[in-house]
Amino acid sequence: MKIAYFLGVAAIAVAAPARADTKVIHAGRVITEAGKPALGQSTITITDGRITAIAQGLQPAPAGAELIDLSAKTVLPGLVDLHVHLSSDPGGDFWKEAVEPDEYGVIVGAKNALVTARAGFTTVRDLGSARQVGFALRKGTAQGMIPGPRIVSAGPAISIIGGHGDVSGFRPEVNAVLDGHNSCTGAEQCAARVREASKNGADVIKITATGGVLSQQGRGLGQHFTDVEMKAIADTAHSLGLRVAAHAHGARGIEGAARAGVDSIEHATFADAEAIKVMKANGTAFVPTLMAFTGIRDRLGQNVYTPTVEKKVRETLSDVGKALKAAHQAGVTIAFGTDAGVFEHGRNAEEFGQMVALGGMTPTQALASATTTAAKLLDMDGEIGRISPGYSADIIAVDGDPLSDIRTLEKVQFVMVRGRQIP
Repeated sequence: MKIAYFLGVAAIAVAAPARADTKVIHAGRVITEAGKPALGQSTITITDGRITAIAQGLQPAPAGAELIDLSAKTVLPGLVDLHVHLSSDPGGDFWKEAVEPDEYGVIVGAKNALVTARAGFTTVRDLGSARQVGFALRKGTAQGMIPGPRIVSAGPAISIIGGHGDVSGFRPEVNAVLDGHNSCTGAEQCAARVREASKNGADVIKITATGGVLSQQGRGLGQHFTDVEMKAIADTAHSLGLRVAAHAHGARGIEGAARAGVDSIEHATFADAEAIKVMKANGTAFVPTLMAFTGIRDRLGQNVYTPTVEKKVRETLSDVGKALKAAHQAGVTIAFGTDAGVFEHGRNAEEFGQMVALGGMTPTQALASATTTAAKLLDMDGEIGRISPGYSADIIAVDGDPLSDIRTLEKVQFVMVRGRQIP
């Protein structure tokens, strides 16, 4: 009889539903979506990590709910940075990859994930990390084991042999040991690299369509992959449901990548009228990463970069922001990304001020680039980028009005990711 009784109690305990985790935010002002009029005092209800209601005024919280008082703040959707490198910190020590294990990148990434979230960025696209490092960080933040943003990870970028993204600058035998097996030649092999990346866990495909500024590859910033190779990459990725982000500086590499069907061009430093025309015609988004050049400029002439790198740096600095302004005027989709890791993580929001000052964007347009536009590029526009019932509770709060002064976003006072408050 006692055994039956205890079994019955156990069955009831198992069958009983878990108590819902409810949080209530009292907001002084709410920007539910960039481009829409802000709401006045409002009550936002969150249940099990999702927004369930937005009510006018400061309503009482139900019994057992946690009340969060932001009644003196402006509340808005969490921000999205589409181009970060969480497992990297700024500097020119390219040789570190020869002495530090890949696993150390998880430690560095955990540090930077927290800093990034505290800065108001609740979703990031990590566009280049050592094998499995980005995926480990993605899982850790998703499960709440480490505090940080939602992570969309590319893993290692796909590169041409000896190009930006491939190991270079060492003796041949050292290059061979450090080889990430992420390079390819020809359409067939490049398609295979995309399939391997998908197999290994990539959420997005990153390619280096042109030379890069900070690699030891010293052959300029022009096109690397052939048009045929890039089309094979884009077609294969899209057949697998993956988007493609293409690092590109030189105009013809930008044009070739856009024509091939990549989804976003990262940097696009020397985009000319023809490259911009092709981007517009193909619906290719432009992720400007202006803060990367701030980070580089801060270290120029300080023996941080090798002569090979400094030469390429000096080719770029006078053109920063010009392509963004032209692309914005031409109606190209502008999506927010910074290249954090080239500069210190946590400074991501400084990109907004540059988008307005150099790119001619309004504060509302800049905010949209990091919320609704970025969410759409991630195929997550029903999940993030807005404060609306059914959306993930990715919420930040600031003093003042970012739609009047975009630099308000540089001082975020409160952050919640997936309904979890960031300490």
